Amino acid sequence: GDVVSWLHDFGLSAESLLYVFLPALLFEAALNVDVRQLSDEVAPVLLLAVIGVIVCTFVVGLALWPIAPVGLLACVILGAIIATTDPVAVVAIFHDIGAPRRLSTLVQGESLFNDAAAIAIYSLVVAMMASDRPANPLDGFVTFVRQFGGGLAAGYIAGWGITLFIPILRASRLAEATLTIAFAYVIFVVCDHYIGVSGVVAVASAALAVSAGGRRRLSPSNWESLVVTWEQLAFWASSLIFLFAAMQVPDLLEKASWSDLGVLVALVIAALLARALTLYGLFPMLSFAGIAKPIDREHKLVMLWGGMRGAVSLALALAAAENTALPPEVRQFVGILATGFVLFTLLVTAPTMRPLMRLLKISSLAPAEIAVSQRVIGLSLSSIPQEIETVGRQHQISPEIVAEVAKVYGGHGGDPIGAISERGELPATLRERVALYVLADREQEFCLEYFESRTVSRRVAAALLAHAARLRDGARSDGVAGYQRAAARILEFNAALRLSRAIHHRLGIARPLARLLGDRFEVQLATRFVLQNVIAFNREQIEEVFGAGPRTAMAQQLDQRFTAIDRAIAALKLQYPTYARQLELQFLARMAARLEEERYRRLRAESIINQDIYEDLQRKLRPRRRAVEVRPTLDLGLKREELVGRVAMFAALDPKSQHAVARMLRPQLAVPDEVIVHKGERGDAMYFISSGAVEVRISPTPVHLGSGDFFGELALLVADRRNADVVALGYCQLLSLAARDLHRLFGTEPALRDQIHAVAQARTAAAETG
Repeated sequence: GDVVSWLHDFGLSAESLLYVFLPALLFEAALNVDVRQLSDEVAPVLLLAVIGVIVCTFVVGLALWPIAPVGLLACVILGAIIATTDPVAVVAIFHDIGAPRRLSTLVQGESLFNDAAAIAIYSLVVAMMASDRPANPLDGFVTFVRQFGGGLAAGYIAGWGITLFIPILRASRLAEATLTIAFAYVIFVVCDHYIGVSGVVAVASAALAVSAGGRRRLSPSNWESLVVTWEQLAFWASSLIFLFAAMQVPDLLEKASWSDLGVLVALVIAALLARALTLYGLFPMLSFAGIAKPIDREHKLVMLWGGMRGAVSLALALAAAENTALPPEVRQFVGILATGFVLFTLLVTAPTMRPLMRLLKISSLAPAEIAVSQRVIGLSLSSIPQEIETVGRQHQISPEIVAEVAKVYGGHGGDPIGAISERGELPATLRERVALYVLADREQEFCLEYFESRTVSRRVAAALLAHAARLRDGARSDGVAGYQRAAARILEFNAALRLSRAIHHRLGIARPLARLLGDRFEVQLATRFVLQNVIAFNREQIEEVFGAGPRTAMAQQLDQRFTAIDRAIAALKLQYPTYARQLELQFLARMAARLEEERYRRLRAESIINQDIYEDLQRKLRPRRRAVEVRPTLDLGLKREELVGRVAMFAALDPKSQHAVARMLRPQLAVPDEVIVHKGERGDAMYFISSGAVEVRISPTPVHLGSGDFFGELALLVADRRNADVVALGYCQLLSLAARDLHRLFGTEPALRDQIHAVAQARTAAAETG
């Protein structure tokens, strides 16, 4: 009694509840979202979360206005409050009933952003109602867009900034948790009070950025620890909101009348109609436009009925009930009906979700996954009777007792616990597709293991995990074709690398290019190591579950990937052999440090060494680990004087002439398959090959040129267009000579002029006769 009385008298206002508990609820909900899955459903999620909230707010407001004892704005406030679906309740209910992944993603994403949208609308309408000026809908809409959009942008930018700062904490779990907790409240207050955008939206957006970046920058165990910490905070926040609300509910409901019950029934009907309007009216438009995948009828019914309201709605209801800027009748009306609606969803909607999904025959597993699950269960259980007999003999247990237990698993003539599905029950194409899913998921696990053990750097681990996620998404969306497209992306030269090459070519700044090429080399090297693990997994595990056919098909896919990545690594090794050796040496040193650490940990677990010795060994290991984690610097070898000295026709010049020639030339790095010269374009430079090889694609037979050769001179000498494409066969170090400098070179070095003219005449003659 004393505790309850103390809590009842505790001076925490409902508005304080929002500031204290709302950031924790929203940040935790967003942190648990798989951003890659959410990005695939961004259009339907935003429709349900933003447009759906607006529709619900105004449909409820207009529906209740004729029968409510208050004005339209008060009804709109109520509509905004009950438009919020509680992310904690939604996730818990859908996880408990085993909802399918896409359904869970849609509802989880919606519950996250509709909280933000609804709170923004609620705050806006309350401010309009409390103001002496007449309400202007256009001003309200502009303010909503500014607050919502500004919150999204500010939160996401700040969230990414925090993820870049996290590695500085040196994997300290306590520091990581403390930083994110402080960050959630700081971004909420700064955006809400200083920037003038929605702090609620900013918190949700920032948490999504942390979820996207943190999974790649924190080790798996640290990420799991961070998520658990936030889940605990969210649980406390939700529980305390319900506790404080429960103490207010009797006072609110004591003032309720039978007419309020009639309005509550109308409120429930209006909320369902608004939801139906979004799902059955607006959503098909997205599907028709090809923006979103259709949602089947069963899933729409579950989403229609499954909007749980919880802590957020209660907190807003209490805030409205205590807001002295609102008239007393409005506070009472909103508090009673919002609380009643929350109780309806908790006492009626939640208990009926499981029967509804059972009635609609909705399962979290697809038929193929069910068949595979049964097959795996059968294989796993089939070996248990023999293992039980072995254990029984070791511990001298009676054979009768062993037989009794073995019968449960199908031994000694008993029926097994799990129904064993034969391979033939799944078509071959379906088995191959599911096997591809398994391999993609397993590859991601290997990447996480490399990251956790610090065998690869944080930056490389982030690239590997992103690549593995693309493989998984491609396999699930388009099967083998999607998997192959995703696999090819790691071999492509992305926009950042192209930009860094342009910066080097135009400005002579080589550091960004060297860093990105070093990243590419390290990522491809690590990918090859991961692929070797995946190939072994396919060889040892896939056939047992899926059969020989899928194993062979998967082996072909993996062999193609391995060949392509090996070819890319070979091209880099050919150009930068010293750097390749340094990277391989670093990988082995990292692996050795990991093995050493595991050995110490095992010795400590087996009590062979005590805690003091273990900590001393760890202290000695730490500086060595840090030393091997520093990546060597890639020297691109693009110093002009060195490149000039490697070209045969320049090597014969005296040092002074070489220096003068070098000042006219610009070093350039060409990457494999790059088209250096395009047929038909006007020539503005010729090129000397310092190292590497190119292919001049002329008919009928292409010509290969190597170190010491040059190309592109004809278009300059005869002022004509290029007559062929020239493609790099590997990494090439080139020296380009601009057209304006060609005549200067000819004037100062007649011997070079004669040599270039002679080669050009020979090539022209060959082209005319060929």
